[in-house]
Amino acid sequence: MVHAVTVYSTPTCPYCKMAKAYMQENKVEFKDVDVSADEKAAQEMIDKSGQMGVPVIDVDGQVIVGFDREALKKALGLS
Repeated sequence: MVHAVTVYSTPTCPYCKMAKAYMQENKVEFKDVDVSADEKAAQEMIDKSGQMGVPVIDVDGQVIVGFDREALKKALGLS
């Protein structure tokens, strides 16, 4: 199944890097949005999650705050 995945991140965030590496390891396509360079995207992330911290990961409309491996695995249907 193909999921609509957006990772709201910043270039300096170690948890963002881990989340993106996890996606790549599991061959999950995702859109990477740098909220440090895109004010509109940063506001969109805050509106979705109520959080200013990154990463915020949107999987098919389900918002996961932080790099939560178990929540990602469940949302993506990975074993």
